[in-house]
Amino acid sequence: MGLALFVWAVLVEPGWVVTREIALPLARWPARLGSIRVAVLSDLHTGAPHVSVEALRRIVATVNAAHPDLIVLLGDYVIHGVVGGHFVDPEQTTAALRDLAAPLGVFAVLGNHDWWYDGPRVTRALEGAGIRVLEDAAVPVQVNGRALWLAGVSDAMARPADVGRALAAVPEDAPVIVITHNPDVFPGVPRRVLLTVAGHTHGGQVNLPIVGRLIVPSRFGQRYAIGHVSEDGRDLFVTPGIGTSIVPVRFRVPPEISLLTVGPGR
Repeated sequence: MGLALFVWAVLVEPGWVVTREIALPLARWPARLGSIRVAVLSDLHTGAPHVSVEALRRIVATVNAAHPDLIVLLGDYVIHGVVGGHFVDPEQTTAALRDLAAPLGVFAVLGNHDWWYDGPRVTRALEGAGIRVLEDAAVPVQVNGRALWLAGVSDAMARPADVGRALAAVPEDAPVIVITHNPDVFPGVPRRVLLTVAGHTHGGQVNLPIVGRLIVPSRFGQRYAIGHVSEDGRDLFVTPGIGTSIVPVRFRVPPEISLLTVGPGR
């Protein structure tokens, strides 16, 4: 049984990308915006075992086939020292990401690994592929003829992560979604933000029965490890991402393309 679990956790599950549809009805979401489908990709770590450039192209095709309204990329496009992995330069990764398409656009933030490597180079590679990078900045997109703002907050581990600067251009009463790499910024996100979307944690990569998630790279422990979190009338969604970090293992936390249907709710 131990051998079977090892084979599953190292050779099968890390390469078994699932597409998960998640309904997120939000009480404060304006009815006039209707519902939008947001595809979330994070922690690609291209070059990690199971995450080749060709595998990334298949992921891109899967996302496009789902016809999301908006696509957000939440950082960590490169890897550092994953067992059995090899470094892939950001230009190869973004060449595959170039084919992503959605009516409201494709937007990105950078993660800690991107900044530890070369943040400006990763930014240039993404923007050269037609993907807008939001580094403590915001832009409006038109939904049903009305402005929905998308604000990118920089990585909390490698950057200042200035939430106030990211929201500075957003009108006080405008609907806004925050995208960021590290969910640790969430306690500092003001209530006027309808939804914060993050990655970074990989869902812990390993989720053991009874014991739980062994390692969650967050100063809040398992509080923001994965999925939908509601606190004080504010909402956060954390995707488990695609790749692996340090060791190429996933157990009961498969790599995931998260497809969020965000809309008005009770």
